[in-house]
Amino acid sequence: MSRVQLALRVSDLEGSIEFYRSLFGVEPAKRRPGYANFALAEPPLKLVLIEGRPDQPTVMDHLGVEVETTDEVRAATDRLAGLGLTTAVESDTTCCYALQDKVWVRGPGAEPWEVYTVKADAPEALSIHGLGQPDTGECVCGAPES
Repeated sequence: MSRVQLALRVSDLEGSIEFYRSLFGVEPAKRRPGYANFALAEPPLKLVLIEGRPDQPTVMDHLGVEVETTDEVRAATDRLAGLGLTTAVESDTTCCYALQDKVWVRGPGAEPWEVYTVKADAPEALSIHGLGQPDTGECVCGAPES
């Protein structure tokens, strides 16, 4: 099974959690400080909420496709690179409270897309995605520049 991911940066995390809890009729699958996600079966969607700055409107942070295995991430990497897209691979990276393998690309409007698999839960805080940058506690996606 794969599903689309939509990650939103929200100014009111608790209000957003309550709204999406009501909209989808389910509880968050994961809650951490400044972070929540809803893993929906119908429609197949992972909605990620990342706490942003107060008084800022909600913005799209990044998009993704969650897959089941690292082999599927590798296959996506080969396919995307074969199409001439610039890819950025991250293996064993801690992101959004999970250990993941992933590949990043950017769409024509510079929107960041990831194809990823979650290998394990990670209880530590959000980190910058394995790009040799210091941990600021803020989720900053490692998509390549367009």
